[in-house]
Amino acid sequence: MDDPRAEDVRALLATHLTFARSQTPPEDAHAMDVDRLLDPAVTFFSYRAGGSLLAVGALKQLDPHHGEIKSMHTAEAARGRGLGRMMLEHLIAVARVRGYSRLSLETGSMASFAPARSLYAGAGFEPCEPFGDYRDSPNSTYMTLRLAG
Repeated sequence: MDDPRAEDVRALLATHLTFARSQTPPEDAHAMDVDRLLDPAVTFFSYRAGGSLLAVGALKQLDPHHGEIKSMHTAEAARGRGLGRMMLEHLIAVARVRGYSRLSLETGSMASFAPARSLYAGAGFEPCEPFGDYRDSPNSTYMTLRLAG
């Protein structure tokens, strides 16, 4: 786990928010800022190597059996090394330990989000209807993964 208030984390999250907000209309930009990542329902993780922050991701508890993946981002210089997949696998493992039966996410439907959708689909996530407080939108893709147990 990590603190989203750390200076290097804030910088990577700012990059994440800038990208998400530049690609998505304001009403459909659901990326969480640092203050929202401090919510007790959210657990924030990072991956560091050689003193550098390379990837972040968060897990939000929606209810005792349903979690949501939030704030997945890999530093540009670290892309192509499998760190996004590693972070996703870690979040799925934490969800299983917590006893979630379902893990969901929202991401953009635009071409710029295709790599993210591919990553999630490769891990077994399937398209689903909006969940939680989300509403149907042509700018969003909703995906879910049923967890055994």
